[in-house]
Amino acid sequence: MQEPLIIPCVDIQSGRAVRLFEGDPDRETVYFDSPLDAARHWVGLGAGLVHLVDLDAATGRGENRAVIAQITQELGVPVEVGGGIRSREAAEELLRLGVDRVVIGTAAVKQPELVRELIAAHGPERVVVSLDARGLEVATHGWAQGSGVMVADLTPTLADAGLETLIFTDVTRDGTLRGLNRDLMAQVRRLWMNTLIVGGGVANLDDVRLLREEHIEGAIVGRAIYEGTLPFPAVLD
Repeated sequence: MQEPLIIPCVDIQSGRAVRLFEGDPDRETVYFDSPLDAARHWVGLGAGLVHLVDLDAATGRGENRAVIAQITQELGVPVEVGGGIRSREAAEELLRLGVDRVVIGTAAVKQPELVRELIAAHGPERVVVSLDARGLEVATHGWAQGSGVMVADLTPTLADAGLETLIFTDVTRDGTLRGLNRDLMAQVRRLWMNTLIVGGGVANLDDVRLLREEHIEGAIVGRAIYEGTLPFPAVLD
């Protein structure tokens, strides 16, 4: 297995690059006024893929499509985008803007047939599903609601739909720098044998070692690289 891939995350709220504490849109830290500057910063340090989240779209407060379009046009590396993509039209609008991969969250729980349709139309390399969870219960609508659906209930359906890449985020740790929950990550690894990307609490190189030990392909990281507790690029000895 290759070394785990560390994917910088740029969360966009009200046109700025922020990080939230435990997913709460009212508990934000602004790291860059310009999300494009944030994305350029990580690409300048060697990032080959950038993960964007439209927090306003995820929470129903608005959208940041113009900013996303600018980033995809000017960045020069692949970009994946999540947040509020709850219809085929919304997903395909982003793909037309130049986004390399759309990340489906709430809709994968509420409308699993949407994932199948998008994969059939655009291929598994263009569609990612993100399951944000408290424990193994999936949270929806910008993490504000518990769905009553367990990760184990969804993974067989997603695999059958042709999904290759799954993102799993532990929302109880996201933005906290508390470190990954090893037991939870191991459970999700057993539930998903295709490409697994995780997030939620990544703090330092110990978390990257955990990824390697659990044979997890990568992590989406925000606060740890913004605040320097995890070096970027992350190099293990």
